Amino acid sequence: MLRAFLRTEAGSTTVLLVATVLALLWANSPWGDTYEAFWHTPMGISFGDADFSLDLRHWVNDGLMTVFFFLIGLEVSYEVRLGQLRDRRLIAVPAVAALGGMLVPAGVYLLLNFGGPGAGGWGVPIATDTAFVLGVLAVVGARCPDPLRAFLLTLAIVDDVLAIMIIAIFYTASLSIPALITAVLLLAAIVTLRWLRIWRAPAYVVLGFALWVATLESGIHPTLVGIALGLLVFVYAPTDQKLLLAGEAVQEFTSEPSARAAREATRRVQRAVSVNERLQLRLHPWSSYVIVPIFALANAGVRLDGETLRAALTSPVSIGVALGLVVGKFVGISLGTWLPLRFGWGILPGNLVWGQLLGGAAVSGIGFTVALFIVDLAFDGSPVHAQAKIGILAGSLLSALLGWVIFRLAWDRGGVCAPPEAEPPEELPDRLTVPVGPADHVRGPEDAKITIVEYGDFECPYCGRLHPVLEEILRKNPDVRMVFRHYPIRTLHPRATSAAIVSEAAADQGRFWEMHDILYDNQRFLTDADLEHYAAELGIDPWSDVPGHAARIALHEESGRDSGVRGTPTLFLNGVRYQGRLDEGSISRALDDLRESP
Repeated sequence: MLRAFLRTEAGSTTVLLVATVLALLWANSPWGDTYEAFWHTPMGISFGDADFSLDLRHWVNDGLMTVFFFLIGLEVSYEVRLGQLRDRRLIAVPAVAALGGMLVPAGVYLLLNFGGPGAGGWGVPIATDTAFVLGVLAVVGARCPDPLRAFLLTLAIVDDVLAIMIIAIFYTASLSIPALITAVLLLAAIVTLRWLRIWRAPAYVVLGFALWVATLESGIHPTLVGIALGLLVFVYAPTDQKLLLAGEAVQEFTSEPSARAAREATRRVQRAVSVNERLQLRLHPWSSYVIVPIFALANAGVRLDGETLRAALTSPVSIGVALGLVVGKFVGISLGTWLPLRFGWGILPGNLVWGQLLGGAAVSGIGFTVALFIVDLAFDGSPVHAQAKIGILAGSLLSALLGWVIFRLAWDRGGVCAPPEAEPPEELPDRLTVPVGPADHVRGPEDAKITIVEYGDFECPYCGRLHPVLEEILRKNPDVRMVFRHYPIRTLHPRATSAAIVSEAAADQGRFWEMHDILYDNQRFLTDADLEHYAAELGIDPWSDVPGHAARIALHEESGRDSGVRGTPTLFLNGVRYQGRLDEGSISRALDDLRESP
């Protein structure tokens, strides 16, 4: 489910970016006046003397965006009951990091705006845009491991919940008590239906719409309705009984296909999965590819003429928003991560390292959807409205750039994956203890003058970066052969062992190097389902001899430890450990030195 969510959000980033650019082009075109005029077009419904009307922008911000926040409620409910938020030690670090990532940006903003006309915008730089962050991480690629994505997703969920609470508490201008009482009664009716286990969708739709109208009339922002209803949707793990019934229904359809059997199989399979998960699957594409881009189109348009830009460059509002996103988010999340780790309040998934965490903290400064949302609440009709939007755009761009630079530096420095608990001794062996033999995986001529032995890990990003370098070296040097030995770093890369086992299954069919290349080309997609797909492409059984393949991998690991291997990738050139840089030029010079040696 996490992978499906990540793919949806990351894939929608392009659509969201296109909508943002279109909004900016529209607002700055010769027809720029039509931008605001269009989004202020009133639209409503009337019944007799009763009339309910909003302009198009408010239908988007108050109506469509309720679906976006409804999905957040679904995600929170799922993660709390079945996902990562069940483990308090795993949630502690991203939760405190999210809190720090809100307090520090708000503080940075208020340092520049306290007591001024823009003071009410302190909530603008507090929120992280999940879709854009995951899109940037997709561009970063293998430099960003799945545990970091899980960490940032948990942080984003906590961030969204806190942001919605801030909207409800601090950005409610006035309250209508009768409408508020009506909203409470409607919410109680929905809870009662849930308690009575009445699952008629029309009843929930009617009561939900009425609750949305009552909340809007009460003065509280109706997006709060979305997250509240999302939290109320049932989520559960499939029971053995439901799985058995679903399996029997599918088997009956397979043996005697008919419309009745197909309907029964569909019904049983659907019931095995919670309503929460089914709604997420159906609504995520609509939210990611339609609702959020429409929101960007309706809100991101700001005039960028010389006068507006000059005003923004000196405005404490735009500067405060930009600094809050770039500096405040980075410092707040970094500090909020360090504190719980320092005092033992929680742990990190997958033993992440600080270079990765700092890169994640930097890209978390991309604030867009909720930031634009709060701009309209804080500055609607104010002259600083456009300046705040420019601050969001500038701060988000700078945060993305800062994150990319940090990931780049974290990638290039060191260049080795090693488990944090495995501190090497002062003196390590520098000779290959187990010479290359018939059982090794060899690529290149048997009589090659030089042999490169690599101890690698299919999930290690540094090994992935070295892979094309070694391919190029083999292509240019016909007197060089390569040997690959497994050294999975299990504490950092939970899928590396499974990938190694599948590569050994391919080796049994003489197709090790084909699988080797496929695995390195798809480092971010190494789930069991992914591995089975790659095996099917090569026509092999990936789990044909798991104990035997695991034993072979263990022999590789043992030989690596005896040879002084403590991380991946580690290279041996003609049996001597190579300790230079892992780029083509440095390795090629080492090969030339070997050729010249007697």
